Amino acid sequence: MPHLHLHLITRWVLAASFTIAAPAWANLDPAPDATPAAISAEEAAALAGAAAADSAVPAASATPMAAPAGGVASSNPAMSVILDGAVAGHSDPPMLPGGHDPSRNGFNLQQLELHLASSVDPYLRFESAIVFLGDGVEVEEAYAETMALPANLQIKAGRFLTAFGRANPLHLHAWHFVDQPLMVGKFMGPDGNRGMGVELDWLAPLPWFTEVRVSATDATDGCCARSWAADSEFVVRSPTDVLTTATLKSFVAINDDWSVLVGLSGQDGPTASPTADRSRIAGGDLYVRYRPMLDAERRSLSLQVEHAMRQRVVAGRQVVDQAGYAHLIAQFALRWEAGWRSEWGTGVANDPLDPTWTALRTRHAAQVTFYPSHFARLRMQVGVDQPRWQTVPTYSAVLALETLIGQHGAHNY
Repeated sequence: MPHLHLHLITRWVLAASFTIAAPAWANLDPAPDATPAAISAEEAAALAGAAAADSAVPAASATPMAAPAGGVASSNPAMSVILDGAVAGHSDPPMLPGGHDPSRNGFNLQQLELHLASSVDPYLRFESAIVFLGDGVEVEEAYAETMALPANLQIKAGRFLTAFGRANPLHLHAWHFVDQPLMVGKFMGPDGNRGMGVELDWLAPLPWFTEVRVSATDATDGCCARSWAADSEFVVRSPTDVLTTATLKSFVAINDDWSVLVGLSGQDGPTASPTADRSRIAGGDLYVRYRPMLDAERRSLSLQVEHAMRQRVVAGRQVVDQAGYAHLIAQFALRWEAGWRSEWGTGVANDPLDPTWTALRTRHAAQVTFYPSHFARLRMQVGVDQPRWQTVPTYSAVLALETLIGQHGAHNY
């Protein structure tokens, strides 16, 4: 009897399973001659109306709309914070003209830079560099530049470093040495030449890169317009009472491994002299780089030379002085770099800008730099400063550390 009961229960379960599953099988494999149920006239009219509405939608709306250029960037600008510090030792009080130079024996905060950059909209881009020092905060750069002008033109407006030469436009974290070139400090100022103004940039339609820039900036800032009106009470009365800078740069790639960049620069601006005298600077620069394209270690060798001549009127007499530098940088391994720099600058007797700089001054430095990553570097530099009006040179040794967090754009070539 138990076996009979089990047999009956099994038959009932199988019969119920076939009964439940039969409708599903019928839907999966309909008979070939099955015909769909006819629709009513009202349903047919509704379907026709929906199809007509779909065909009336403009074709352009079917294309996904692009996000406004710079929309996301404007809400989330690229931001970075860069710390530069150094410990230095000098045999005598050094005559370092740069505002960020490690001029004290012991520890030096060279700067803490907050850099912000973003597209404003499809037409403008904004960039700024706010520098924190031990004794205050300064706006190093803050400007907007166009991105959509015709005829290869671009306009920059705000506070910016002028494009004179190779060294002046660079921020501290782009230097190959821990101190500013003598030429920049002597002619431009402790922070280089910068100011409020406007700049026009034109990219020439040539087979090779050629760029022309012309700018007009304020000539009354003592930190950054040393050869001109500086911190005087100078008042702008005409369009000529501004500092004008013009540059021409041309780049040629000789082959995949060798490249050359040549530049010419000139500046003209008013001074604080009551006789409306003007100060003019003319300069030239050369940059040659060898970098084997297929080298996995990214080894390279670059030579940079820059020289400038300044003409002024001092105490009713016309004076001319000159300054320049040459440096050789070798990246001999993936994370290692070494460099040598030689500098020179002439002096003028009874010069109110440099009363002690009365003769030729030369300075030499050697550095070795280790890059743990793209966001940090450790640099050791030794140097000797030899002013001809002093009998004893000044020797120095500096160990500098730089760290960076956040996003930071690429630097100019």
